[in-house]
Amino acid sequence: MQLDKIVNYHKALADPTRIKLLLLLADGELHGQALAEKLCVSTATVTHHAAKLREASLIHERREKNTIYFSLNEYFLRGNANAVLDLIFRRKGEGQEMQETNESNKLESDARLKQSVLRNFFTSEGKLKHIPAQLKKKLIVLEHMASQLERGRAYPEKELNAWIKQFHEDFATLRRELIMHQYMYREKEVYELNPPELWTRWEALR
Repeated sequence: MQLDKIVNYHKALADPTRIKLLLLLADGELHGQALAEKLCVSTATVTHHAAKLREASLIHERREKNTIYFSLNEYFLRGNANAVLDLIFRRKGEGQEMQETNESNKLESDARLKQSVLRNFFTSEGKLKHIPAQLKKKLIVLEHMASQLERGRAYPEKELNAWIKQFHEDFATLRRELIMHQYMYREKEVYELNPPELWTRWEALR
């Protein structure tokens, strides 16, 4: 699965127009028409290339009335860029014991953080007090929720909304966050859980 993600990442970048589009978005969020003018292409061409980048989780997309805005998904860009190096240059032998110790310490630290976030943001009845503003804490909350969904089950939007409302009234925001951070995918108003390998990993954030 990791190898597939790396390949998809590089396929998405294998086009000069898409590279230019990402360079433009590095300066900040832009709508489709502005990108088309700067790239000297049609809006349909921007839509096509943006779809490829979005499928690889390299950009975010949001709609404001009839205008679609695009922005970089910096987490996935950096993570996938480093993933190929980590895959090729895996260190073995000397220093492995120290690395294993560091990894063990990090796992313990991550476990403590996760328990702290769940304890502070959820009531004893399992209700979400409020949606965290900090990305890492938000991802911990989303992971906790997503882990309670049934793998392989298709959720119509109305059913998913009702399920999210068990945790918090703002089902629209939480549903969007579950999609944005790759916990779920949507097709024709039907939602399904992604494999955990595709979820945005809060452990990788500093």
